Amino acid sequence: MLLEVLIGILIFSIGILAMLGMQAIGMRNTVEAKYRAEASYLANQIVGTMWVDRDNLAQYTDGGAGNSRLTAWTNLVQQRLPQATGANAPSIVVTATNQVTVTLRWLRPGEAAADASSYVVIAQINGPG
Repeated sequence: MLLEVLIGILIFSIGILAMLGMQAIGMRNTVEAKYRAEASYLANQIVGTMWVDRDNLAQYTDGGAGNSRLTAWTNLVQQRLPQATGANAPSIVVTATNQVTVTLRWLRPGEAAADASSYVVIAQINGPG
């Protein structure tokens, strides 16, 4: 009878540990979903801004000095996405055909640089400004 009780406690303990593991994975996925939704919003925000300011697309490329809209957006990205600075800083590339590529990278707390998450949006901006 004592052996049955010990086996029952062992099975119960394994079940509890499995539930805790699932809870931890669920929390991690929820945080990742939050950051992905935030990145999606931010990327679409700058693409929308670029649509409105089509005449000045070249000023939105990486390091667009003097572009207050780009500076404000970059600051917002760095506030909302963890460690979105340095190698993980937002990147915008505008081609001669007005194809825009926005890349956002972030690093969740406790992650190695090799595990950085990213979100990329490619848009074609046509028409006169």
